[in-house]
Amino acid sequence: MMSSGPNFIRYDLQIIASWIEPGARVLDLGCGEGDLLQHLIAQKGVAGTGIEHNEEKVARCIEKGLSVLQGDINREILDYPRNAFDYVILSQTLQQVYEPAALIRTMLHVGRRGIVSFPNFSHWRLRLQLLLTGYAPVSRQLPYQWYDTPNIRVITLKDFKKFADAVGLRVLKEAAINTNSQDRYGRTTRLLPNLRATYGIYMITKN
Repeated sequence: MMSSGPNFIRYDLQIIASWIEPGARVLDLGCGEGDLLQHLIAQKGVAGTGIEHNEEKVARCIEKGLSVLQGDINREILDYPRNAFDYVILSQTLQQVYEPAALIRTMLHVGRRGIVSFPNFSHWRLRLQLLLTGYAPVSRQLPYQWYDTPNIRVITLKDFKKFADAVGLRVLKEAAINTNSQDRYGRTTRLLPNLRATYGIYMITKN
């Protein structure tokens, strides 16, 4: 379990931050209120920028002194040249992307490596909810009802690995994590990760 610090961030973001070397060039897609960018700049001296669709969240990023562009990540990313970044991050957003293969290819065009994370839909609690209630599962990681969710697809850890093989991606690092306490704390799950992990995190590059 990682410990908290002055720039305390969600556990999955702590894992992502630990994979990025000091001074790297980073683009954070769907960066929210900029927690990860702020942490990386303060703790690792990265050259970081972000893209976020929500105007209020962009305003909060700007208040923090972050360089964040308001817009559609699928379109705005096209303005960057090849290898403009060392890492392009897509954290907890893949399940909301209409054309994930196209976006990931673009990520790996403008960046040397990509990092993606997503809620694991095959977690045992979700399976149990569906089995016992017959309703679409709801959890802290997937907190929406089927009719008001921004998520247009559900993903499991096994699904992503199969997808990576199908579209020609190489997985450089991976972490299956089980989180609690509003995702602030967690631990890596090595035994039966597709069943026990709440999130999957993958560092990818072109195969």
